[in-house]
Amino acid sequence: MSRVLARLCAVAVTACLLFTTWSAATPKEAAALDPTVGYLMAHFTGESSTNQQIYLAHSTDGLRWTDLNNGGLVLRSTVGTRGVRDPALVRSPAGDRYWIIATDLCIGCGQDWSTAINNGSRNLVVWESTDLVNWSTPWLLNVASPILDGRNAWAPEAIWNPATGDYVLYWATNVPLNGAAKHRIYYSRTADFRSISTPQVYLSRPGSQEIIDTQIVEVPTGVGAYRYVRASRDDQITIEGSNSLLGTWTTLGNLSGIGLTGAQVEGPMWMKFNSRNEWVLYLDQYATGRGYLPVLTTNPSSPSAFRLPASGSYAMGGTKKRHGSILNLTAAEQSRVLARWPATAISRVQSYNFQDRYVRHADYDVRIDPNVSPAQDGQWRVVPGLVGSGTVSIQSANFPGHYLRHYGFDFRLEANDGTPTFAADSTFRQVAGLANSSWTSFQSYSHPDRYIRHYAYLLRLDPVSDAQSRADATFRVTS
Repeated sequence: MSRVLARLCAVAVTACLLFTTWSAATPKEAAALDPTVGYLMAHFTGESSTNQQIYLAHSTDGLRWTDLNNGGLVLRSTVGTRGVRDPALVRSPAGDRYWIIATDLCIGCGQDWSTAINNGSRNLVVWESTDLVNWSTPWLLNVASPILDGRNAWAPEAIWNPATGDYVLYWATNVPLNGAAKHRIYYSRTADFRSISTPQVYLSRPGSQEIIDTQIVEVPTGVGAYRYVRASRDDQITIEGSNSLLGTWTTLGNLSGIGLTGAQVEGPMWMKFNSRNEWVLYLDQYATGRGYLPVLTTNPSSPSAFRLPASGSYAMGGTKKRHGSILNLTAAEQSRVLARWPATAISRVQSYNFQDRYVRHADYDVRIDPNVSPAQDGQWRVVPGLVGSGTVSIQSANFPGHYLRHYGFDFRLEANDGTPTFAADSTFRQVAGLANSSWTSFQSYSHPDRYIRHYAYLLRLDPVSDAQSRADATFRVTS
C-alpha cells in the first residue's frame, strides 16, 4: 500500500476500503454483440448551468447528427457541483450494462476556472443503466483524493481491458509543478465504477507541458501496427500506439500536417464507422467556439492518413457539441433510444380570437403577435409533459430546453432547471377549446382552475369565467 493511501486510511477507514476492494465485483464475460447500425453521442454544450449537463445526439451515418430530446438536456447532475462536462459513454463487454462518467464541474455556477484548476472537485459523476434510456441517480466517485496534492479530476474516459478483465478508468488531475498547474493523466482499474484501485500516473509530458484530454480507440487486427491508438491534446493533437492498454506507448506523430494543433482543438473523440474500416476523430474547436469538427482516416495509427472532411459532408445538429463520447448502437439499442426520445414536429400556436396572431417569445417574455420575426421565435414543440401522465409541455424550437413557464401567473420562456416546481409550472393538459371544441386550450397542471390565455396580447395563467376569457384561452396548434 502506498504511503499516500496509508495516510488516507489512517484518517478514514472507509476511504481505505474504497480503494482496496475495487475487484470485489466482476463484469460478465464478454459476449458477441449484434451488428451495430447507428451512433449515439453524449456531450455537453457550453458554459451555463443548463449547458453543463448531459445531452445526447443520434446519427445513422456518423457524420450527420440529430439532437435527441429536441435539443434539451437528457440528464442533470444533482450531486457535487451540480454540473457535468466531458461525458464518456461506456458499454459492458456483455452489452447488458452502460455507464456515463463525467467531470464534476460547473463553471459560472459558483466556481471559476482558477478554483476548478487549483481546488476543484476530486470526484467524477457516474450514472448507470441497463438499457441506455433509464438511468440511475448519479453518484460521485472520488478518484483524485488519493493523489498527493491532486487538485481536481477532469475529462474521464474508460475502456475494457481484456488482459485484466476490468476497466481502465483514466482522467486528468492537476498536480502542480514548481507552483504552476500541470495536469497529468492518471488511471485506476475498476469493475463497477464505484470502487477503484490506487491511482497511478498513466500519461505525463516532459517539463511543464500539461495534458488533459486523451481518448483511446481499439483497432482491429490488420489495420496499422497497433491494437490501441490514443489521441491526446497537449500542445499538439498527438497520436500514440500500443498493443497493451497498460504497456508501453509509442509516439507516432501529430495532426499539425493538416493544420490542427492543441492551440485550435481539444477533446478528441473517436468513432469507427459501422460498415467499413474507417474512423472519425472528432475534435472540439474550442478556440473558435464552433464545437466538433470530424477528421477522417483509414488508419488511426498513421498521422499522415488523417484528412479534413469535404465541405457539406457533415452536420452537427442544432446544439453545439462539446467534448464527449460516441457509442456504436445495435439495432435493439437504437430502437430503444429513438423510442424514448422521438423527434417532435415544430408547430405554431395560433390565437382563436386574433387569428393573425401567434404565440411567440421576445426577450424571454411571451405574447401573441402578427408577422412574428424572426419566425423561429414563434415556433414550438408540444412535447410530453415534464410531469404527470397525459400532459404536455411547450418547448421553444430555437431555444432547446427552454419552456413556457408561468411565474406569478405571468409567462416566461425559461430553461428547465430540473426542479419539481419548474416541471409543474411548465406542464399542462391539452383539452378541447373552451370557446370552440375543434380548437384547443391548455389547463395548468399545478393550478387546475387556470388556463393559458392572452390579456393585452401578453400570455397569462388565469381562471376562465366568461366568454371573453374563454376566447382568450383558446388556440390552435398548427404546422
